[in-house]
Amino acid sequence: MKAFVITAPGKSVVADVEEPQPLAGEVVVKVTRAGICGTDVELFDGTMSYLHNGQAQYPLRIGHEWCGVVTKVGDGVDKKWLGKRVTGDTMLGCQKCWVCLNRAQHLCPGRYEIGIRNGWHGALAEQLSVPEWALFEIPDSIDDVIGALIEPGGNADRVARAAEAAPGKKILIYGTGTIGLLSAQFSMAMGAEVHMVGQDPTTMELARKIGVTHAGTEPIEVENGFDAVVDASNGDVVPSLAMNAAAYGGKIVYIGISSTPSYIDSRTLVFRDLTAIGILSASPGLPGAIRMFSSGEIDPHILIAGTVSLYEAGSVLSGHTPVGAGVGTKILVDPTL
Repeated sequence: MKAFVITAPGKSVVADVEEPQPLAGEVVVKVTRAGICGTDVELFDGTMSYLHNGQAQYPLRIGHEWCGVVTKVGDGVDKKWLGKRVTGDTMLGCQKCWVCLNRAQHLCPGRYEIGIRNGWHGALAEQLSVPEWALFEIPDSIDDVIGALIEPGGNADRVARAAEAAPGKKILIYGTGTIGLLSAQFSMAMGAEVHMVGQDPTTMELARKIGVTHAGTEPIEVENGFDAVVDASNGDVVPSLAMNAAAYGGKIVYIGISSTPSYIDSRTLVFRDLTAIGILSASPGLPGAIRMFSSGEIDPHILIAGTVSLYEAGSVLSGHTPVGAGVGTKILVDPTL
């Protein structure tokens, strides 16, 4: 089969590789769409921390936002999965350790991360192996385009719930990339008033189109401060800015990661009696994302800029905009092209 392979920082090839065969408890999925995200860019350009601590290494097959159809099942897997449209959890805990059994498997110290960590091949390929327990069936009301957004949608669902989005709540989101915009959509769907801060005029205009109350390069003042502030950016100063924008007794939700260390003054956290929450992965939010997309409460089609082939993925990861791309924040890959 064909697979996109990063061979070194900034270098890639579409290679012929062996088709995956499902081990016991696994299925093989024919990938119909896969998304390219910021983590993939960091793996491509060599800045991702996992590349420096040994948890990822070249050659590397990326892709963790995906959907597809189950074509093979391994021993012990229910054959009902054959022919089903599915997506799956990126985070694959061992299912045996104390963390997996008592906290949350996505925090497992020895976990695989599909297309990212510990060598589990990703979805920028014609086929993908996935454990049965990690699968989620996609209803017919969700097309393949939105199916590939379920993983980032799961992150956004977690952000909105951590921010306690609800009618009467005012939420400020730093970052107008895909996660920030999806977090805005989820928060608004839950009834909150959403404001956004970004740097790109195009994505700020996109924020206005999805219905945010205000989008600009600086936050506007709201009476009594924001009930919750979300950092969905990669700016190393934003974690501190977020604390100062929050209402007394408010919440700070951190999901963005900067390439350099961020610093906060914990005295602000204490004196303002703030609650800070970190979000790692979509795992607990995947059912919510599927539900919200399927019901039509959230339509993220506006965020899709275009779809490319495996052969164009390297150009996208290098920062080039595909010919004919729209103003959305997300580029998808169709491995069948």
